[in-house]
Amino acid sequence: MPAGPSHRETFVLRAATAALALHVVADAFVLAERGTSWSDHLLPGLVSLAVLALVAVLVPRLRAGAVASVALVLGALALVPFGIAVSHARGAGPGGDDWTSFLCGVAGVALLGLGVRLLWRTRRPTGRRYLRRALKTVAAALVAFWVVLPLALAFGVTHRPRGAEPTAELGRPAEEVVVTTEDGLDLAGWYVAPRNGAVVILSPTREGSAAHARMLVDHGYGVLALDMRGYDGSEGDPNAFGWGSTRDLDAAVAFLEGRPKVEDGRIGGLGLSVGGEQLLEAAAGNEGLRAVVAEGAGIRSYRETASRGAASAFVLPQQVVLAGALVVLTGEPPPPSLLDLVPTIAPRSVFLIYAAHGQGGEDLNPDYFDAAGEPKELWRIESGGHTGGLEAEPEEYERRVTAFFDEALLGSG
Repeated sequence: MPAGPSHRETFVLRAATAALALHVVADAFVLAERGTSWSDHLLPGLVSLAVLALVAVLVPRLRAGAVASVALVLGALALVPFGIAVSHARGAGPGGDDWTSFLCGVAGVALLGLGVRLLWRTRRPTGRRYLRRALKTVAAALVAFWVVLPLALAFGVTHRPRGAEPTAELGRPAEEVVVTTEDGLDLAGWYVAPRNGAVVILSPTREGSAAHARMLVDHGYGVLALDMRGYDGSEGDPNAFGWGSTRDLDAAVAFLEGRPKVEDGRIGGLGLSVGGEQLLEAAAGNEGLRAVVAEGAGIRSYRETASRGAASAFVLPQQVVLAGALVVLTGEPPPPSLLDLVPTIAPRSVFLIYAAHGQGGEDLNPDYFDAAGEPKELWRIESGGHTGGLEAEPEEYERRVTAFFDEALLGSG
């Protein structure tokens, strides 16, 4: 029995890593997102290429079992860009780096097949085989949960396919605007001027917050609905965890402070999921945001996870690996914990909304509420799911949210 892979198996491994390297070059350096350049992706591109080079050069020299493990992990990760490309192609047709992503699918299947073949060839039919298999199964499950899953998630959230350009139907004519961030990105937005002197910023996307915009417009509020960087009509690289996108909200506040009909001290924000998390962070550092409604805020990094104490011990390694991968892919450091940020928003107003059957750590909202200073409100919605409050409880949602903004921005109950 050979100690390492055969020449043919080594060829398959190296051919697959070459296909993955081609996709890295296309994704990072050739087909950059709008508003970005190859230099913005230097770190993730070079790190990914270095890892693939090490796999191609060093891994074939290892024993067959170790080669199998690497092939299985790399094969599983290779299917992630393939899945994203298939989803994008179904909605908008193939384009950009979808073609090299399809090649990643072929490479992924080849690597998974290679891994299974090597494991089968190196199995030991004698000795304590059941104990060995049990231990290997447990080890494989831990590697999948602590390493493969967070790496795949990091790639997925930083390569979110863009949605189609939505149509503004907000109850009043909306102006299509461009908001430019401090780091030079142009963000797509809809703007409706206020009738009561107050404006609410809506995040993270125009389409996702359209119903909330209509609700506010009906009550005389102006709205600025933005696509977060990397989303839909905006420039930049996407990051579904929102790291670094508080710059988008700072730019939105600056944009509104220069608009007619917007009175001083009457700018608020309503964010859904990551949009709510980012508005809380933005409000902690920007006094121009006078009131924030955050619906569905949860966990953004290992910092919030660690706040759960011993209950987070098993999942914390996964969150650390995820954070490390996001740092490499985005160049952004993990943001501060929301538990540390929300106390600094006071004496400006905070309204936290979360679903009883939500996701992504929404159950931390009572902890965020306890940490926040006055004035503050908390609402646990028993029906509906993540960011589904307006749909589940439309009348109560409208009553509570508009009353909150009336008090915080207009000074009336």
